Amino acid sequence: MKMISKIAGAGLGLMFLGSSVFAQSLADAKKAIDAEQYQKAKAMLKNLTTTQADKDENYFYLGWVYLKQDYADSAKAVFNKGLAVNAKSPLNMVGIGAVAHVEKDNATATSNFNQAITLAGKNSKPYLYAGLAYLLPVNGSSMGPNGSKISAADADAAITVLTKGKAVNPKDAEVLIALGDAYRSQLKSTDAYTQYSTALAIDPKSAAANVAEGVLWKYAENYEDSQKQFQAALAIDPNYGPAYREMAELDVRWATKDAASYDAKNKEAVENYKKYVSLTDYSVESQMRYADFLLKAKDYVTLQKVASDLTASAKSNLRVYRYLGYAAFENKDYPAAEGALTKWINEADKKRLLPNDYLYLGKTQLQEKKDSLGVQNLRKALTLDTSQVDIYGDIAKSLYASGKYIEAAEAYGVFVNKSRQAKLLDHFNEGFSYFQAYKSQLIKQQTDKTLKPDSTLLAKADTAMSYVERKLGSSPNAQILYYHATVKNFEDGDRNNIKGYAKPLFEQYIQLVTSKGAPDDKTKPLLAEAYVYLGSYAEYKEKDATKALDLYTKAKEMDPTNAQVVYYFQKKAGGKSK
Repeated sequence: MKMISKIAGAGLGLMFLGSSVFAQSLADAKKAIDAEQYQKAKAMLKNLTTTQADKDENYFYLGWVYLKQDYADSAKAVFNKGLAVNAKSPLNMVGIGAVAHVEKDNATATSNFNQAITLAGKNSKPYLYAGLAYLLPVNGSSMGPNGSKISAADADAAITVLTKGKAVNPKDAEVLIALGDAYRSQLKSTDAYTQYSTALAIDPKSAAANVAEGVLWKYAENYEDSQKQFQAALAIDPNYGPAYREMAELDVRWATKDAASYDAKNKEAVENYKKYVSLTDYSVESQMRYADFLLKAKDYVTLQKVASDLTASAKSNLRVYRYLGYAAFENKDYPAAEGALTKWINEADKKRLLPNDYLYLGKTQLQEKKDSLGVQNLRKALTLDTSQVDIYGDIAKSLYASGKYIEAAEAYGVFVNKSRQAKLLDHFNEGFSYFQAYKSQLIKQQTDKTLKPDSTLLAKADTAMSYVERKLGSSPNAQILYYHATVKNFEDGDRNNIKGYAKPLFEQYIQLVTSKGAPDDKTKPLLAEAYVYLGSYAEYKEKDATKALDLYTKAKEMDPTNAQVVYYFQKKAGGKSK
């Protein structure tokens, strides 16, 4: 994403807010909110709450801007001021409910929304903002309806209240757009399209409705029609910033699907996002939105620079440390990643933390060889989001590296059973971890005769390796055959009671390896072990001395230093015996 990085050095220009702002109305402030000119809107609304202090609506829209900018505490304080002006203000009740919703206090949110709706009468706006509140990202989740994870329950609640708002005022285009967003968050594209189309029929000059429909086409990968809708919005209002933001994100998405236009689309993304920022306000908040864009675009080099610059601002949102941590990890700057993520996790309100915060910190610490801390944070990520099963792969690797073989095997077991990312190698690693656990118990038994190795570990190793071999079918893997045979060898018992469990596997291993020509030096000792096993089986089980000699001779050719080979030929020569 080299072209996108040019934004970082571009002079985007400040939007200076002249004194004329303060002469403008609530309608102007709402228009600024819609255009995502939040600093401009705040300036207007702060003035309105002073010059028109008796109008509760002014407080609500100011609080709503704070909420959109991720300042829930400030929003709640302003909503409460609105209720102090009018205790029966439905909008400010919705505002209090919205804060409760993002803070996961569902009981308070529902109670406030219900009170607001009771007082709303024929005013559809309380319905609108109650619906929009359900579409806000809650603390500990990611983004909003533009490609985020809005829960089905929240989307259903939004659809219910917005549908009631639509019944109250079927001509409220804002309600229809929000209803379309709720459907779109659940990938119900037909229902979303119906709402957006109806909104445009009611208000053909709605830039917001055109942008919403363009986003719908973008996620349907209908890029041409998506672009047309954004251009239609700009034909209505050439200074409508959200259209440029969405076009920038469209360009990034389009570039990944069309190699021929990759560079051109990335260049367009740069220009469109630069235009978006210039039309909003080049404040800390707008730069935070820019950081969101860079995170989606996976332009981690630029993101780390932007985030680092933002940390120097006294007014910076603490969330910038999340961006810095993510970017630094992706850029392999692990000390910076650990420092930023540790600061974010330690200082942020716990309700704002995401499972990914712990995931990134855990992976960072694994890279820094801080395995114990890394696994601890990966497990924390899992407690916050049990669907993050891919984490088990990282946990398993770390536990294995730390010699915690049983725990590693169990983690691999969860990974292979639940993750779509699991491969046959992970199934093998599950089995091999169980095998290593058994071997480590055997070693400990040498100094602790009371310890009895757990034979069920071998059975679990056998099961996992057998699964891999079945999946490989007619394309067996020599290494897997060797280790599976070794597992079966431990199950076989001593030479005087050899059962032959490993025999077919060692035979298949030898056939597979020798069919490929002369073995290399790494393979020869393994072949020697295979021949030794078969030689021992011939000698003690089949009582075939000639066959045993032939097999031990082949073993000696592969590895004359093999202890069992040396013992066998000493015995044959009449030397030392056991």
